[in-house]
Amino acid sequence: MDTCSTPGIIIKPISPENSINWNQYLVNKPESNFYQRYEWKNINEEAFGHKCFYLTAEKDQKIIGVFPIVYIKSKLFGKILSSMPFVNFGSLCTDSPIATDLLLEEAKQLVKKSDADYLEIRSLTSVSDSLPSSLNKVSMTINLDKDPDVIWNGFKTKHRTNIRRVYKDNITVKFGREELLDTFYDILSQSWKSLGTPIYKKSYFKKIIDSFNEDIIIFVAYQDGIPIATAFNGYHNNTVEGMWAGTVPGIRKVQPNYVLYWEMIKHACENGYEHFHLGRSTAGSGAEVFKKKWNAYTKQLYWQYILNHDNEIPQINVDNPKFLLAIKAWRKLPLKVTTMLGPLLAKNIP
Repeated sequence: MDTCSTPGIIIKPISPENSINWNQYLVNKPESNFYQRYEWKNINEEAFGHKCFYLTAEKDQKIIGVFPIVYIKSKLFGKILSSMPFVNFGSLCTDSPIATDLLLEEAKQLVKKSDADYLEIRSLTSVSDSLPSSLNKVSMTINLDKDPDVIWNGFKTKHRTNIRRVYKDNITVKFGREELLDTFYDILSQSWKSLGTPIYKKSYFKKIIDSFNEDIIIFVAYQDGIPIATAFNGYHNNTVEGMWAGTVPGIRKVQPNYVLYWEMIKHACENGYEHFHLGRSTAGSGAEVFKKKWNAYTKQLYWQYILNHDNEIPQINVDNPKFLLAIKAWRKLPLKVTTMLGPLLAKNIP
């Protein structure tokens, strides 16, 4: 794969020795996101065995665009290309519409050559008006301030009262990295089982921590010393990226997320971050309503598709009625079974 479709611009796969230039390009692009970073290539290849295609647009031997793509070959869901699977979004990042068009054209050829059913591009913006799109997902983001009191004073009185109330229930929060991984995984396993969602293997999360080092922080909320809620965040440029979060079932009435989220927001402010992306949500969901309490604003996300064999947008999501029985059955399984079987399924569900 090595295409020169426009004089001076070359589309080609990144070489491992050039990976530092890939990330350096993203550092200098304010609109880039955490999931476009090169480290995800090794994570998806080594943790899941998925083949990755990391395309670059170059001009005069300088990167002017990147497009990370992961190939998932699943007996259940077919052959899928995604940018990016398992995380909030991904997509391409370029200097110009010409670079975008050339990378998309190369991606179309990749869909045909790999005989994939489709390429799903999860993006913060529309990458092309000509591609079919799904608009079911939204992004929730808080604009931060160096002084956390500015954020606190911007909350509604009722919201501040709720946070204070949860603190009175002896809720404390710790943050760290690998030393909190076991606790994080235990809570997330319970939370996802209650939602009917297969969990990834623990080594996947460890691989992420090892790959990104200080750009990953785990937060855990405790009640009287017992861990009850957790979050796993990434840090890129001036943005905190909320990646995964979970609460121990049965403890949700305590509402520990009021304290957990505030402690994460305060930490982000005190460390100079300008934005806290609370992850994606289904439009109109309870999650969106909760995130709005933190003065997070809603922005449309664009799931766009390059289709190959099918003429309709795929529906691999929990809102699809055909998965309802499987979700209900998964919730009834013992935790030991879901943590054993979950990773075998989760790695093939983008």
